[in-house]
Amino acid sequence: MRNLASLLFSLGLAFLLLAIAAQLGFGHTPMVVGSRILADAQSDIGAANIVTAVVFGYRGFDTLGELSILFAAATAAGLVLGHRRAGAPDDPQGGLVLSAGADLLFPLLLLVGIYIVIHGHLTPGGGFQGGVILAAAFFVSVIAKPALRLAHGAISVIEGLAGAAFILIGLWALVGDGSFLKPLLGHGVLGQLVSAGTMPLLSSAVGLKVGSELAGLLAHISESEAREP
Repeated sequence: MRNLASLLFSLGLAFLLLAIAAQLGFGHTPMVVGSRILADAQSDIGAANIVTAVVFGYRGFDTLGELSILFAAATAAGLVLGHRRAGAPDDPQGGLVLSAGADLLFPLLLLVGIYIVIHGHLTPGGGFQGGVILAAAFFVSVIAKPALRLAHGAISVIEGLAGAAFILIGLWALVGDGSFLKPLLGHGVLGQLVSAGTMPLLSSAVGLKVGSELAGLLAHISESEAREP
């Protein structure tokens, strides 16, 4: 019966998808919103990277929702993995090669993460992608040196301040211009690092928030107490 139910569900889903696809005019998709954004984003937002302009300009509330979901997921995982091992200085190290590799990769990952965050309005990337790289920079060190402990208090402070900065910039735009997260402070010169108004600040806030949340989550995983078999 289970196999029959799965088969019926698959057939029904396939029929639904085919029915939807039959109604689509392939090759003639009326991209009304997309075309309008491509035509007006650089003049409206002042960002060379149209994707970042959409994320932090045209759909600001959606971005805020994504940050809230990430925060809730990281918090829930942290609560589940909240039991930390007793700090044991005798924890084995990851070996000379792994430790040396982590020491080499840490500044490189840190630099790349910062670059991607602050250039999010100019090149592909931004706060979300750069934040993941920043978190990876710290977690590589934790993997190579199990005795190393990240400062959870500092991580929580950075996360809270970054989230508050994102919301405050959005409220500033809402009060000053009537649109949540609309870039302020002028567009500047298109293609320059200091351009797109407050968008680089938003990208930096998101990068710090995402990086701190993921770094804290990964640290909880590495420090979680081993379960008895």
